[in-house]
Amino acid sequence: MSGPYELHGPLPALDRPVLVVHFGGWIDASAAGAAAMSALAASCSTEPLATFDSDLFIDYRARRPLMELRDGVNTRLVWNDIELRHGTDPRGNAVLTLTGPEPDSQWKTFASAVTQLALQLGVYQMVSLGAYPFASPHTRASRMSCTSPSADLIANSPYEKSTLDVPAGMSAVLEHALTEAGVPSLGLWVQIPHYVSAMSYPAASVVLLRGLGEATGIDIPYHELEREALVQRQRIDQLVESNDEHGAMVRQLEALYDQAERQAVQQAADQARDELASGDLPTGDDLAAEFERFLRDQDE
Repeated sequence: MSGPYELHGPLPALDRPVLVVHFGGWIDASAAGAAAMSALAASCSTEPLATFDSDLFIDYRARRPLMELRDGVNTRLVWNDIELRHGTDPRGNAVLTLTGPEPDSQWKTFASAVTQLALQLGVYQMVSLGAYPFASPHTRASRMSCTSPSADLIANSPYEKSTLDVPAGMSAVLEHALTEAGVPSLGLWVQIPHYVSAMSYPAASVVLLRGLGEATGIDIPYHELEREALVQRQRIDQLVESNDEHGAMVRQLEALYDQAERQAVQQAADQARDELASGDLPTGDDLAAEFERFLRDQDE
């Protein structure tokens, strides 16, 4: 390769594609993000568009290629490549996926190359997917949190927001690079019950795909993941029921979860009341007058 990536052909003309990002090797409890990306790639029938230079971005001692031996014959080496692929969802929306191992080096160069490609392809939004372990029960819906350099985008997102200092991943670097280039970028993170974070948890992948749809309009079927989640729920229920200590832990987590939900509802109600009292929201009379004006305009 003469540059940071190699194209597999001319860049296609895409209509406002969404770029969905997930890197292996970074935080992804229960591999929920990877499972969501697999469902997305299968549903969108993605095809390779560009492959990034592994010699430039990958440490082979940390991510060695896989050697396939067949009766002693070294048939081939499978390299860990970072790929940009393109496809369409079932509704015809253009989708780009950026997947593979998280780069080991030259993050700024990588972010610049991705941003360049995104602008050439007309990307209008980027979303990254991930999952992290959290003290929550498997008997309740997994919550999502979000990240973005854009305060406006965060303010309009219905997901939880955190205040803390943590090590950043490549997806966070892309959030900044793309936002600075004018492409709104959002990180979606689903919470995984900490006691199941080492096993698959399809329910969280469903939550990520729903969140992706809410944020971008990308429509990815997740019926198979829902069926897998039902089976997994039954297995976990059986494990918990067979151990009194585990059952007590889950009941405690349920109480904490439900308390947090009640507090969130109360805070939303208080905020709405304050906005109404401050005059930020229209009154009933204002809405009635607006409706009357609308009817008059229709008659004219």
